[in-house]
Amino acid sequence: MYYGSIEAGGTKFVCAIGNEELEILERVSFPTTTPEETMGAVIDYFKKYKAELASIGVGSFGPIDIHPDSPTYGYITSTPKLAWQNYDFVGALKAVFDVPIAWTTDVNAAAYGEYYYGHGQGKD
Repeated sequence: MYYGSIEAGGTKFVCAIGNEELEILERVSFPTTTPEETMGAVIDYFKKYKAELASIGVGSFGPIDIHPDSPTYGYITSTPKLAWQNYDFVGALKAVFDVPIAWTTDVNAAAYGEYYYGHGQGKD
């Protein structure tokens, strides 16, 4: 079973596949250009793991909608990156991958990773 992760940044997207022991098995990076181009590369990357993919976690630049009962949950909303305004990020992933998708801000994702894995010890 594999777990996917996406750090969706304003200049690049970093995608990785990990296992149950929290080991990173593979990591790639794509420039942040248009949603079609960048998300196309992201989706193509994860497709090779589709049969064993258990979930995907996303930490995204924003602003984003993180409220599950909102009609725009999973969207990048009023970002200054014009091509990404009102982009249905989670919907684009769900259209291809039938797995749970965790969706939060890039800042929240980093804080949670440090809490869960680093415990304030500065581990990489």
